[in-house]
Amino acid sequence: MRDFIKGIGGLNFVMLLLVISIIIVSEIMFFQGNKLDAIFIGLWAPTILGFMIYLKKHR
Repeated sequence: MRDFIKGIGGLNFVMLLLVISIIIVSEIMFFQGNKLDAIFIGLWAPTILGFMIYLKKHR
């Protein structure tokens, strides 16, 4: 696990944990019946990943 964190960087690891937690929260909300809110929150994950890729390519 430490090699994985060291390989991708600490900040990237934290951002990936954030993305995973957003997906989990979105799924919980969806199954509780808040479908539109869940879809809105679920769209944050690919936005954050796209932002991470953009920053990595433009360093």
